[in-house]
Amino acid sequence: MKEKMVEKLAEALARAATVLPEDVISALERARDREEGPARVQLEAILKNVAIAREGRVPICQDTGTPTFFVRFGTGFPYLAELAAAIPEAVRRATREVPLRPNTVHPLTGENPGDNTGRHIPHVTWLPVPGDGAEIYLLPKGGGSENCCALKMLTPGLGSKGVKQAVVEHVVACAGKPCPPTIVGVGIGGGADLSLKLGKLALLRPVGERHPEPEVAALEEELEELINASGIGPMGLGGKTTVLAVHVEYAHRHPASLPLGIVVQCWADRRAQVSISPSGEIAVTGDA
Repeated sequence: MKEKMVEKLAEALARAATVLPEDVISALERARDREEGPARVQLEAILKNVAIAREGRVPICQDTGTPTFFVRFGTGFPYLAELAAAIPEAVRRATREVPLRPNTVHPLTGENPGDNTGRHIPHVTWLPVPGDGAEIYLLPKGGGSENCCALKMLTPGLGSKGVKQAVVEHVVACAGKPCPPTIVGVGIGGGADLSLKLGKLALLRPVGERHPEPEVAALEEELEELINASGIGPMGLGGKTTVLAVHVEYAHRHPASLPLGIVVQCWADRRAQVSISPSGEIAVTGDA
């Protein structure tokens, strides 16, 4: 079972690196159609790049990112030990076979093991849920967009107005660094670490899929409008589209604390998903 998992997870990593999900492509096409001048030229080049990567089965970007995993597993899932062992092995295989750029280096010495693994890497967030199957979400995260992630510890009295101001100011200050148009995940509440985790979890949603709670969905829409009004545009060269989407997740918080995690994903919003049934059947899809 472990070897089958390694094979399918490596396949999913290859898919994420080379095939952009349809929801992202559609969002980029809509952005292209409303832009003109340099902004339209940039988006046309991005879409051409996406098509070449898909047809040639080559990475969409030279920065193939840090392999990041979120695993929703049923408390009755029978293959948990095999899955835990298969994930790093799949990363090593995909690094060799796709190939993926070796992106993991020791934070102090700079030493690179050459296979995209290392201490605590690949990082896996384990999320137990009722049931006996498992869903593995893959989110390769590039360095440029990761550099524009931020934690803000807000004064609780600032409320939603403070949240909006902090998000907009931060994304606008990043300008073209994270290769816009970006997708921004916003995590509100919980604690410092949880708010950032929520922001990353929000990125697993298809681009533009609103939060099920109307109040949160309205916040997402308002943030998109405010950021796009900045005029930063594709690749920071000006235009109407600085973000393709803003996704918000939240957790209840301490009364004295309002953590805000801002997680930026570049236009290459690479995602893939692996589903494992209780009987051991494994399916790979491109959309998380």
